Amino acid sequence: MSITNEAELLGMKKASEAVACTLKEMRNYARPGMTTKQLDDYGAKILSDFGARSAPYLTYGFPGWTCISVNNEFCHGIPSNKTTLQEGDLVNIDVSAELDGFWSDNGSSFVLGEDINQHQKLIDASKQILHKAIHNIKGGVRISDIGYLIETEAKKRGYKVIKNLTGHGIGRSLHEAPSEIANYRDRFNPTRFKKNAVVAIETFISTTSTYAETLHDGWTMVGNKGGFMAQHEHTIVVTDGKPVILTEMNEIWN
Repeated sequence: MSITNEAELLGMKKASEAVACTLKEMRNYARPGMTTKQLDDYGAKILSDFGARSAPYLTYGFPGWTCISVNNEFCHGIPSNKTTLQEGDLVNIDVSAELDGFWSDNGSSFVLGEDINQHQKLIDASKQILHKAIHNIKGGVRISDIGYLIETEAKKRGYKVIKNLTGHGIGRSLHEAPSEIANYRDRFNPTRFKKNAVVAIETFISTTSTYAETLHDGWTMVGNKGGFMAQHEHTIVVTDGKPVILTEMNEIWN
């Protein structure tokens, strides 16, 4: 969507507060020995307290309130009583929701407890690259140039990007135009960011794979060549200068 008045900006801020606070609290609540279903139920309660509704459930009938992916799962992991979190796990939580007709999206990868499996370097790369990408976005900038920046920064650190997972427009629904904000230079995408547009910017930084494939459950995605992936995501408003980061209170950069 494009922000045209103060009421729309306020609506987006409220929806973004709901998803950002839910993500932050879920990350703080996660403990070894807990199932991903327990963590999801906790997030569902927070969303409900805000009056917000799960976006993946509303839009796609996703079998959970949030997406929780663990270790080799890249994204869209289904919360389950069969998946128990362990010390050192690479965990990704993606929270998106609708509140009063406005939709917002954010996500974060993190190490649970002690970094015994050496995932922190990958996570730090994802966070730093997202920060740099977002602070290079303003009206008139080519979407493909931001993709080039993300891929270049990943390569500098010895990582790859996932080419079939992208950021996207958001606001009045979960996915809007621009439909693909890729993590690489898409030479066939001449689109530029527009001032006042609301977009979800996501990094998909990988150790080994360049494409994500869907498992037999129809949701969970893993790498085509295995390995691990870190994702971080903010919903922002594009301006002529510094973007407005609507989900900043999730504290993924802290």
